[in-house]
Amino acid sequence: MHIILIIILLLGVGYGFLLTWYGLGWKQLPPFVPQQPVSGQTRVTIIIPARDEEQHLPPLLRAIQQQTYPAALLEVIVIDDFSTDNTAQVVRSFPAANVRLLSLGDHLDAVQRLNSYKKKAIEIAVGQAGGQLIVTTDADCIMGPRWISTLVQFYETRRPKFIAAPVSFYQEHNFFKVLQSLDFMNMQGITGSVAQLKIGTMCNGANLAYERAVFYEVGGFTGIDNIASGDDMLLMYKIYRQYPNGIGYLKNEDAIVRTLPVDTLRAFMHQRIRWSSKADKYDDKRLTWMLAIVYLWNAALLFMGPAAVFYPAWRSWFLVCLLFKITVELYFMVPVARFFHKTTLLGWVIPGQFFHIPYIVIAGWLGKFGSYQWKGRRVN
Repeated sequence: MHIILIIILLLGVGYGFLLTWYGLGWKQLPPFVPQQPVSGQTRVTIIIPARDEEQHLPPLLRAIQQQTYPAALLEVIVIDDFSTDNTAQVVRSFPAANVRLLSLGDHLDAVQRLNSYKKKAIEIAVGQAGGQLIVTTDADCIMGPRWISTLVQFYETRRPKFIAAPVSFYQEHNFFKVLQSLDFMNMQGITGSVAQLKIGTMCNGANLAYERAVFYEVGGFTGIDNIASGDDMLLMYKIYRQYPNGIGYLKNEDAIVRTLPVDTLRAFMHQRIRWSSKADKYDDKRLTWMLAIVYLWNAALLFMGPAAVFYPAWRSWFLVCLLFKITVELYFMVPVARFFHKTTLLGWVIPGQFFHIPYIVIAGWLGKFGSYQWKGRRVN
């Protein structure tokens, strides 16, 4: 028992150090305050992969149409991934000259089996893009009118090769969606932190940008095209290896893209298993150690919970460890929540532990050894 407890406490120390380090990284990350207007020279292509998104696309396209960035410098490419609904017709009928539709079916046979249709869709769209700056988002997102202008101002000011930008959930109407929002906000904080700490390993495809030239310089998705997920983070890592100082996180409220949490536990688990499936695809062993500490610490707490029920000696230690976890997480999350204007959700961090701990363990395990569904397709 003593050896097991010592191991658990050491994992807790490692987790506490990691969260404190992330917290310092976020606090050191300066907000981006634009000092000058856009130059009028940066051409931008927004790429939106879409599969059965007829309901989500109209508000997204309207949000893009309302951007303050000059329409003459902005093009939008929606690439239809074998949709079975009216996705293509929604795009064709949208009243904007700078919005165009590509079809994955024009480049692939419908029965051709890929493990990552999304990467192929983005690759095709990049090949036909006229912009020097590629911006990607998802079909179920919305954003404010200064989204692209702020991205371009950041790009023209600092000239990063890759920009990770903030994403937030909205319409958290129930406890389940609040828990998703907290978990996602935590990941967004880590995204900004690791960019500031020059690790450059996290981002979200709902809001990122990179130079079209650097996409081809690093070989695009070659070498990672057999992995279902990772059109964002694994591409970022390829660029990071080439340009360790070329990764930037855009900490500015005007740059936030908002997306919806999923509605069911099944959909949530498939999403998180997909995200965790790329955890062992990095060559940088620092990342392996960081992810291992997070996973093993949560696995230890999942073990301690039932042990505390049957063995009274474990109860006080379980409560101490759980309190410690909540404390270090709040230390990290409070400033992140202020940026996203979500401090009212922090009261749910305590009850959320009974959801967060098991999901981390289960999703991490299945991400390595299981399979999941994505857009109606089963992925190994």
